[in-house]
Amino acid sequence: MTPAAHASSRRRIRIGIDTGGTFTDVVAVDEHTGDVITTKTPSTPSDPADGFLYGVEKVLGLMGATGADVTGVVHGTTVATNQLLEDKIDCLGFITTEGYEFILEIARQAVPDGYGNSYFWVKPERIVPVDRVRTLGGRMDHQGNEVRPFDEAGARETARWFRDQGITTLGVCLLHAYANPAHEQRMRRILREEHPEAVVSLSSEVLREYREYERAMTTLVDAAVKPRVARYVAGIKDRLDASVGAGAGPAPQVVPFAIMKSNGGILSAEEVVHQPITTVLSGPAAGALGAALIAQTAGFDKILTCDGGGTSTDVSVVLDGEPTLTTEGAVGRFPSRIPMIDVVTVGAGGGSVAWISPEGTLKVGPRSAGADPGPLCYGRGGTEPTITDAHVLLGRIPPHLLGGEIPLDVGAARQGVRKLADELGLGLEQCATGILEISAWNQANALRQITVKRGLDVRDFMMATFGGSGSLLLCRLIDILGLAGVIVPRDPGNVSAFGLLTVDVRCDYVQTAVCRHTELDHDRLADVYGQLTARAAEALDKEGFPPADQRYARSADLRYFGQAFEVRVPVPDGPLDPELTDTVATAFHDAHRQLYGYDFRSDPNQAVEWVNLRVTGIGPIRRPALRELPAGDGDVTRALSGVRPVCFDAAEGHVDTTVYRRADLAPGDLVEGPAILEEFGSTIPVHPGFTARVDAHGNVVVTRAAQKGA
Repeated sequence: MTPAAHASSRRRIRIGIDTGGTFTDVVAVDEHTGDVITTKTPSTPSDPADGFLYGVEKVLGLMGATGADVTGVVHGTTVATNQLLEDKIDCLGFITTEGYEFILEIARQAVPDGYGNSYFWVKPERIVPVDRVRTLGGRMDHQGNEVRPFDEAGARETARWFRDQGITTLGVCLLHAYANPAHEQRMRRILREEHPEAVVSLSSEVLREYREYERAMTTLVDAAVKPRVARYVAGIKDRLDASVGAGAGPAPQVVPFAIMKSNGGILSAEEVVHQPITTVLSGPAAGALGAALIAQTAGFDKILTCDGGGTSTDVSVVLDGEPTLTTEGAVGRFPSRIPMIDVVTVGAGGGSVAWISPEGTLKVGPRSAGADPGPLCYGRGGTEPTITDAHVLLGRIPPHLLGGEIPLDVGAARQGVRKLADELGLGLEQCATGILEISAWNQANALRQITVKRGLDVRDFMMATFGGSGSLLLCRLIDILGLAGVIVPRDPGNVSAFGLLTVDVRCDYVQTAVCRHTELDHDRLADVYGQLTARAAEALDKEGFPPADQRYARSADLRYFGQAFEVRVPVPDGPLDPELTDTVATAFHDAHRQLYGYDFRSDPNQAVEWVNLRVTGIGPIRRPALRELPAGDGDVTRALSGVRPVCFDAAEGHVDTTVYRRADLAPGDLVEGPAILEEFGSTIPVHPGFTARVDAHGNVVVTRAAQKGA
């Protein structure tokens, strides 16, 4: 066979891999046929690359394909997230402007939510202690004009000091570098000469906007995770090329490998190592995007997403098919100003541990048993009962996972929950249902938090649940929150991995340019947007997108003069003339009213102020098509798999409940609770008084029985 004929006979397969705390989820799509194959493998916390590569091999085996057929792999990684959540910050140095050495110590006057009286709050350790902070002479003003020249001798002395101390990871944040990066760039050149082993992050490249503390923290977080992310991505890339690319024949191929970013886009592995902070919430971002596409295809534009995993549950808001973004996020105790999908995480995953507080009350999470040793029912040495143990004890999940690949020890779960129940003076079912009730309220509170802060009413939303444990409490969440209903996608345990195949390449650029609306220099505004667009175009060129395929989205952060924080609004395409900027100001008034219940559009004394200008470059990719399935005959008995005792209410105990194979249900089928719908990676308990309807795409839509005709 000639090389050309061999190439033409190859299939085109794209693979998405989401590595979670307990399982690694894998989705592959055949771009020629549209076939989508999903699977799971246990995660390997000691070396996540092992689970990653086993997942690739497993899905290719299921498709009867080889490495030669792979045209791309997209990965959602938690390496940076876990490093920050676990507070594993290696020796880090900080270089800032002379006189600003205590910027990290001063921070902000606000204390975290929940500490109404700062007397009880203990300030955590700084990401860089004062003894590892060095200052530098020279200064720019807020317009980028040099006030004092760069201190060349002092810069070399600083570089040598860090070299002699053995500190090889450095963050550089000089005053007003967002307006003029020249001094920071000169500092990096000196570091390369005097301290070539140093890994350096510049604030003017990480976050080109004002507010020195947030810019410094974001830069230092980027520096802190850069070595570990670089090693991980490079290691995965090398092993992927060696194992998958080797199947391409005599000339091994280089497999295109991209990483999910927190902003809802992807970027090639070669580029993402230069901006690793953009990956800190890549897993939850992929799930929100996958659920958004599925829900919009099903006809729902206002969606809450609930991604339940083994360690935690992530919730977000989707409006008109797009997850909401924020630049005021944080990972653990570290604030981050990079654009990211607005996700709230609670420690309410399947492995979350149930425990008794010193006051004698039942608590659930945030501590998790994780994948190793896992819940008691895994039989791997776990010692504390978890949410999964409560579910299996009550019969809400089967005595096995992944279609029988992982058997569960119901006896071990019962023994652990009984011990907890005895300490609390509760019955066995009371304790188990109590564990699940607390978990449901933890999730409900997170969902309220993410909607109320945006001026949204949770009762106006449907919810999409996914992840291995995301659907287990959906009936209680409908009741607690008053939701319109819940949509459960096909293969819900793999929605995050599916989401990796639905996202475009995205790169964000920002420039602070503070000016009152009435004093706007429209030529300067156009010039700044032009510079940001040029940077985005350069990044998309590197990703291989021709200019004709590149798209750009402009936005701006506006506020009323005197306010401390801004509201982001879109800036439409077209010339940046007074008519267009007035349209932007009107959008700001509308958004401000939506968020806070008032605006000052009619008050000439309340000036509108432009603060940050933003451009997002977008390189579109081909999304998998969601096919409609053939309608069924309405007879759900074809999907019956048996009956087992299930406890939905501790007062009523276990009741015989019909169990259905979800894969055998068809569009148009209606199942009335109580019932259990089981599939390979997830289970849907349908409580008494609820119905589950299968829509045209195979999604299960669960509502209160009184709403079924709606």
